Amino acid sequence: MQVESFKIFRDLVESQSFSKAATMNFITQSAVSQQIRAMEERFRVPLIERTNKRFGLTREGQALYETSKQVTYHYEGLQHQLEEMRNVVSGTIRVSTVTSIGLHELPPYLKKFLREFPNVKVQVDYRRSNQVYEEILEGTSDLGLVAFPSQKKSIKVEPFRRDRLVVICHPEHELAKHPEASLPDLANEKFIAFESDIPTRKAVDRIFRDASLEVRTVAEFDNIETVKRAVEINAGLSIVPRATVEQEVKNGSLAAVEFKDKPFYRPLGIIYKSGRVLSPAMKRFLKTLREGVEEESTSYEKPAR
Repeated sequence: MQVESFKIFRDLVESQSFSKAATMNFITQSAVSQQIRAMEERFRVPLIERTNKRFGLTREGQALYETSKQVTYHYEGLQHQLEEMRNVVSGTIRVSTVTSIGLHELPPYLKKFLREFPNVKVQVDYRRSNQVYEEILEGTSDLGLVAFPSQKKSIKVEPFRRDRLVVICHPEHELAKHPEASLPDLANEKFIAFESDIPTRKAVDRIFRDASLEVRTVAEFDNIETVKRAVEINAGLSIVPRATVEQEVKNGSLAAVEFKDKPFYRPLGIIYKSGRVLSPAMKRFLKTLREGVEEESTSYEKPAR
């Protein structure tokens, strides 16, 4: 039996999806099914519960899964060790990220990394925050970038950067005439918000709640680009990370106003599955992203307390 069979079985169990396991191993869904049947014939036991609608393992399947994790862990570790001995940095890195980070924070690091390691392919997929965590746990993504990272079982979290939050408005809005604004200046203004399950929305709601401030939410969107377009047509104000509106402020379609009383920040995090063996390419990519933390420590002031 080939090591690849153990890896396919491990990926199937962890993703609980034949289609995802197929994608992760660059084969067809039918090929995954054939591999599982071949393993069942080889060991002469059923591995997957086929009576329930939900994915489940038999007792023998659970035992094989535990062994499959060990086999693939040591095999992948050996592969990466040999690559490092030959100084080979290649392969594919699958990155899952929320739109705002992928479009406005990641590009300079990605450009630098690919310039140094042209034999590595980096696949970037845009997802909602909860989906990023799911894909890391399932193994369908190697690395995730999220805002307001939270500690979760089996996930390793590292700091990436901090975004300074600003108020954005139409250039002809009254607030645009001033470089700074206090929270009371936003009272009863029409407000363009992110959808309620998005971490940045939850953080902004806390800011308003702590200040006993009420705004009139007139629209909710699930991504930064749509929020910006709504503010550009003067549908209301919003609070967004400064880095996401640099281009619009430069071309004059939006005005960004700093907070007068104290700054507010959106922390960003790098997440990946705990205990996984990192390829040479993943190690170099993480090193490039970590440089962002070092750069930020010299360019940002400490948040007010």
